[in-house]
Amino acid sequence: MTPPPGSPSGPRRRRRWSRSAIVGLLFVLPAALYIIIFQLIPVFYGLILSFTTYSPLSRSGPEFTGVDNYAELLGDAEFGNALLVTGRYVLQVLPITVVIALLLALLVNRPFKGVGLFRSALYVPHIVSLTAVSMVWLWMYSQTGLFNEILGFFGMPAQSWLLDADSSLNAVSAMRIWKALGSNMVLLLAGLQSIPRELYEAARVDGAGRWASFRYVTLPGLRPMLVYVVAMDIIYLAQGFAEIYVLTQGGPLGSTTTVNYLIYTEAFQYNQMGSASAMAFVLFALIIGFSVLAVRGVMGKQR
Repeated sequence: MTPPPGSPSGPRRRRRWSRSAIVGLLFVLPAALYIIIFQLIPVFYGLILSFTTYSPLSRSGPEFTGVDNYAELLGDAEFGNALLVTGRYVLQVLPITVVIALLLALLVNRPFKGVGLFRSALYVPHIVSLTAVSMVWLWMYSQTGLFNEILGFFGMPAQSWLLDADSSLNAVSAMRIWKALGSNMVLLLAGLQSIPRELYEAARVDGAGRWASFRYVTLPGLRPMLVYVVAMDIIYLAQGFAEIYVLTQGGPLGSTTTVNYLIYTEAFQYNQMGSASAMAFVLFALIIGFSVLAVRGVMGKQR
């Protein structure tokens, strides 16, 4: 069939599409090369190393050992302790952070004088680097730091916050809660503001009170954002390293040695790249598994 006058022919249309596709690929190419070279290739190389024994100080290259590294982790008490510490760290920080952030989001979702300044002040800790925040809290936890000064003002003895195996992880968790509140609050606030006001008006017409509106309107409307916040918090917390390195360096007595910190020591202090890579992929699998379980728990049963 002959195309109408003035319309491009089929081959010309295909050539134009081909040029636009090439131009699009050229724009995407730098980012794709960055991901491939600096992310995907190191991941695959790490996966290969997890089945070998290799030290950068050795003149010989990696030696294939099969699944020996993974088998050794099953009976490694230090790795088992690191898993328990990581799990406790996530369980201590995650629920408290999400609940307080939700309460703050509900608070700043209401108009009042200075609400913009209040929101900004709560968000500031998120934009400061974790290392810098950890350095400040290291001073605050010191013997002459802010917290012991407050205790001394009330006549209470100074505490060794980071040197006591019973309190060190709690101290790190308190810092991490403070650091994460701002970002979680902003995300949940965005979720609250995306809920149509008509739903609240309809609930009010039906005689629903504040609690009923929160339970049957706010929580269901906020569920997608809650899923995102919980999943991302699990991923970030399970990879905790900077705060551990600055505040406690895994001590005392391994009470704050997370899996990520153990991977660091295994790789860069003991130069055991094979076993460190195996730990990394076990942690990766556990993060995926627990993230899926948490997301299903927040979403609930689909009707």
